Amino acid sequence: MKLTKKGEYALRALLRLSANYPQKSLSLREISERERLPVKFLEQIMMVLKRSGLVESTKGKQGGYTLARRPEEITLGEIIRVIEGPIAPFGTALEIEKRIQKKDPHAGLFACLLEVRNAIAEIVDKKTLADICEKSRELCHSENSHPMYYI
Repeated sequence: MKLTKKGEYALRALLRLSANYPQKSLSLREISERERLPVKFLEQIMMVLKRSGLVESTKGKQGGYTLARRPEEITLGEIIRVIEGPIAPFGTALEIEKRIQKKDPHAGLFACLLEVRNAIAEIVDKKTLADICEKSRELCHSENSHPMYYI
């Protein structure tokens, strides 16, 4: 699994929406400016996220994008699969399993790759947008909590 710029930008946009959930929607321009993302690329990403049911959009002056579900209900794995495709290093877990079952001469390699895929999937399928937002707050807070010493 490789996270492309498209995947990174999708995650950043969804985290921005999570930070505002459920108070208000954000326009494409607001997301783009706050996250420093190219508007045209972000527009394409948001269309994919909308089609997948991860975000909703409203038109008009107060319109924009909001999460379709609570941040606690949207996992990193779901987002990655929508934007990047399967979590497996190549193909799907089912395709890797078939190669192992067919007694491929390199079945041990495929078994190892399946273990890697399963370990990654286990982590990303448990982590939600809310978890990631909380971790970001913790990390930002811990950096600022060091005492300042003056001489």
